[in-house]
Amino acid sequence: MTSSTGVAPDPLDRVTLDEAVSSALLVVLESMTPPERVSFVLHDVFAVPFPEIAEIVGRSPAAIRQLATSARRRVAAERSRRVSRSEHDAVVAAFAAAAQAGDLAALTRVLDPDVTLRTDGGGLVSAARKPVFGADGVARFILGLLAKYPGDRVEPRATTGGAGFVLLREGVVTGVVNLHVVAGSVADVWVMRNPEKLGAWRDVTNGRPAPSYG
Repeated sequence: MTSSTGVAPDPLDRVTLDEAVSSALLVVLESMTPPERVSFVLHDVFAVPFPEIAEIVGRSPAAIRQLATSARRRVAAERSRRVSRSEHDAVVAAFAAAAQAGDLAALTRVLDPDVTLRTDGGGLVSAARKPVFGADGVARFILGLLAKYPGDRVEPRATTGGAGFVLLREGVVTGVVNLHVVAGSVADVWVMRNPEKLGAWRDVTNGRPAPSYG
């Protein structure tokens, strides 16, 4: 089913933030046009055939194939900018140290001046309604979040895109923090708190639902 604008519902909402979805890929997905994103995600991520996507979007299969090709070029271009795993992890470690120490100045230094932070609560838990822009604003948001929930534990976690973090409350994952590093600083921050997208990160030992933040 297409929307009133003629574009299918954004499939970015269907992408679960797990080990298979790196920060770099999220950056590219955000930069795509809606038709490119629909074509790329449905075909390359969910293996939906082009003719079926064409029916959803209301364009020809040839046009959908072109959109997917354009999207793949964006992904390839982003890969060419990707920093080494060691550089990524070193920046992430500096980010973690500054955040856990509550050091606003140190955290600001590790962030790109034009950094963007996005959160997803899915309407089920509290989250920023709009992206947060700029090093000072992002640093204050992160420190404020940690101060608001002092009982939560921040634990490093390896992903395909490099080191990231999970937020734990009573041993249960209540959030994932994913960082995109460019040229020695954090350019993008994602804080995923939507319980419906945390299934791959949940504590499989006890299987309990995440405690509510309200």
